[in-house]
Amino acid sequence: MFAALLFEGWTDHEVDAADTRSACTSPVPDAVARGGPVIGINQNGVQSASMPARTVALTFDGGPDPVWTPRLLDLLKKHRARATFFLLGSQAARHPDLVRRIRAEGHEIGSNTYTGAVLGETSSLRFSAELDLTQSVLAGTAALRTNLLRMPRTTSPDTLCGREWAAARRATAQGYVLVAADRASRRPAQGMVRQFSQTATAYRETEKLLRDPGVDRFTTVSAGARLTPYAQVSAVERWSGTALIRTAWLGRAFSQAMTWTLGAAGALGVLRLILLVHFARAHVRRLERSRPGAPWLREVTEPVTVLVPAYNEEAGIEATLRSLLASDYPRLQIVVIDDGSTDRTAELAEGVGDARVLVIRKANGGKAAALNTGLEYASHDILVMVDADTVFEPDAVHHLVQPLAHPAVGAVSGNTKVGNRRGLLAKWQHLEYCFGFNLDRRMFEVLECMTTVPGAIGAFRRDALTGVGGVSDDTLAEDTDLTMALWRAGWRVLYEESAVAWTEVPTSLRQLWRQRYRWCFGTIQAMWKHRGAVLETGVAGRFGRRGLTYLAIFQVALPLLAPVIDVFALYGVLFLDPLASATVWFAFMGVQLLCAGYALRLDGERVRTLWWMPFQLVVYRQLMYLVVIQSVVAVLLGSRLRWQIMKRSGTAAEQIGDPAPYKSVPMR
Repeated sequence: MFAALLFEGWTDHEVDAADTRSACTSPVPDAVARGGPVIGINQNGVQSASMPARTVALTFDGGPDPVWTPRLLDLLKKHRARATFFLLGSQAARHPDLVRRIRAEGHEIGSNTYTGAVLGETSSLRFSAELDLTQSVLAGTAALRTNLLRMPRTTSPDTLCGREWAAARRATAQGYVLVAADRASRRPAQGMVRQFSQTATAYRETEKLLRDPGVDRFTTVSAGARLTPYAQVSAVERWSGTALIRTAWLGRAFSQAMTWTLGAAGALGVLRLILLVHFARAHVRRLERSRPGAPWLREVTEPVTVLVPAYNEEAGIEATLRSLLASDYPRLQIVVIDDGSTDRTAELAEGVGDARVLVIRKANGGKAAALNTGLEYASHDILVMVDADTVFEPDAVHHLVQPLAHPAVGAVSGNTKVGNRRGLLAKWQHLEYCFGFNLDRRMFEVLECMTTVPGAIGAFRRDALTGVGGVSDDTLAEDTDLTMALWRAGWRVLYEESAVAWTEVPTSLRQLWRQRYRWCFGTIQAMWKHRGAVLETGVAGRFGRRGLTYLAIFQVALPLLAPVIDVFALYGVLFLDPLASATVWFAFMGVQLLCAGYALRLDGERVRTLWWMPFQLVVYRQLMYLVVIQSVVAVLLGSRLRWQIMKRSGTAAEQIGDPAPYKSVPMR
């Protein structure tokens, strides 16, 4: 796509070719100035020719034009006249049918270069391209290679002066015969080469000339000067010409399609930002009415079982458990499921030495199997699922379970924050968690279509879990799969922003890529698994039509288009209006910065973090887009992705201080 756009921009917008001539610094040789309009250079020097008396060679520059070329052809046919059409290669590639019609009706074809660039002002590369590309297009459309060349921005032979004469010598060295036009002082009865463009004025002048009684014959340049107009074309040249025509068509079609796509994608992007802010405000306004603390909702105080699946989590398991034991929620059972770890995870968990902690060892079977095993050992009807790299705030469990006071609520998502924010990559993820994930969750709650209760912090009713068959291992995003299953079973899923947990994010590109690839791959699997929700009624139908549609558009379709849109934005800067393109890009970035600032304020985070966002938009977002592309391709190809384990460093609690204070909690 980039190659097609680059070719389209380079040829159509003449990025390295002047469209005006510089002043002549030296005249043409006398042999040219005093000679005829048809000019060649061979071993005998400059040779020129003119049309015989009472003979006119009609020549038309530019085109083929879809409006005026057919009209001129009809006019010539009416008067049984022949003419020479000097075509632009770029236009010939756009209208190959007109090229073939010109040839079929007995007219002659010459080159007017590919884009009409001033040859004396172009680079060597552009000079060759202007001539060679035109020949390639003519070979692909009409199976010919012309020997005739009219240099753009030239008329009579004396205009081939200065730099144009140097360019003319280069062209004749390649075998071209140059065709200029006779001066205006020469009369048709004397014989002449007449030059026209393809416009309404040219049409009227041609019609008038064709009725001139002083002319006996209207012919082509080669017939009047007795030249060989064409060289033989090989099959390879015809094939390459056809390929060039198709490439040019692809570039034009892609450019036009991307203009509309860019507008639609930009509108959708702005619409998403507006929706996020609107529903975030609505979420804030309804907190007092819909959360525990309102007089009609009781406070939840029932005992809670916390399930902590762990595989090779020795770096962070102690901090996770001690943060849970330091919770101000009075009645907790903590079940650690060691899923076949090969490090000291189980030993460290047992070493905490608290009767509330139960460590279960099992063979490695994946996170879903570990959670289902933990469910068998759970003693209570309210369950909290926690990743083994997550550190809870003391009041997180209390806040997390309060929405379960409503009997229709089956699960609650907590507020996951980035704990290890050192380094650029971690800062970018911190912005993503606040601006992307948490704003999305606020909107999802208002629209009743929460798509994911994150594995880092989520609360569930036991009967809701057992009702959907526990945690499924059908996908690699078991948390998303489970959330969607709960909606389809008729349960509501809410978001509790005051239940805060600190998680550890990847600090290397390799680890980040593997994590997000798994997330995205699993999410697409879950979407496909629960696609039937779109057609269902009630709670499930609302989730399907809102949540799945949102994911499909904003987390799959737009990321797939994003790299292409970025390429087209670069195309706009290089070849279209750079100021307009840059203005649109910076305006969109400004809107995103405002929305991100609002998200940070809602989460109680420092707004100065926004300094890192422009770099995130340029670099980090591209990585996430590529992850989506790889995931979609992998799904379409039927690839099977294994569970990817992130290497932990035990730094999830950096933002709330050293986890050491949890170690001083009295053991019970």
